[in-house]
Amino acid sequence: MTWKLQAITGEFTGQEISVDHDLLVGRGQDAGLVLQAAEISRKHAALVLKADQLWVQDLNSSNGTFVNDLRIEQEVQLHEGDIVQFAGLKFSVLAPAEQNSDLPEIEVEPVTEKPVQQVLKTPAQEMNDAGMPSLSERAVETSLGHEGMPKSVEVPKPAPIPVGVDVKVQAEPEPIPFEQPVSRVEQEKEQQKNASVGLMTVIVIIILAVLAWLFFK
Repeated sequence: MTWKLQAITGEFTGQEISVDHDLLVGRGQDAGLVLQAAEISRKHAALVLKADQLWVQDLNSSNGTFVNDLRIEQEVQLHEGDIVQFAGLKFSVLAPAEQNSDLPEIEVEPVTEKPVQQVLKTPAQEMNDAGMPSLSERAVETSLGHEGMPKSVEVPKPAPIPVGVDVKVQAEPEPIPFEQPVSRVEQEKEQQKNASVGLMTVIVIIILAVLAWLFFK
């Protein structure tokens, strides 16, 4: 059986500390329940289990051990709801929970099953529940000929060809226009022609300039 101490004040406030064996309470690191407050002695008190009952004993601490606000001088038995105090740190005592065998048995009424109403289904829902037939089932339903082809499967016919349309006539390709490349000789002739025209223009300008100079001299 496990007793518990629930901290009311101090650093462990709200926490529960399990006591399932003898426990040393103090500020020293060798204590089972270490309380870091300066008012706590290194070996302040002891929690002792005797025949599943919890007892507390003060170990000559400087600031004392209290049970329900009364300072104790000798070992005192603790009960559910008692307040045990080590110096200024208070804890509430929680007794172990009662065994399940002590609880009264609760009779459970049997649950009666309600009749299931039959819901009418549409043909589409029945086909959906039935699922798709397997390959073997479909193979049994379809009869095959001597060539291995299904007898009852009809091959769709092609659409009729409109009157006046010849499927064998191929459209003639349209000619693609392209420019004739200019030969090298023609390019040189064009350059010589342009040079001659330019030279004649320069000579005419010079002659006109000489005539103008002689006229106005």
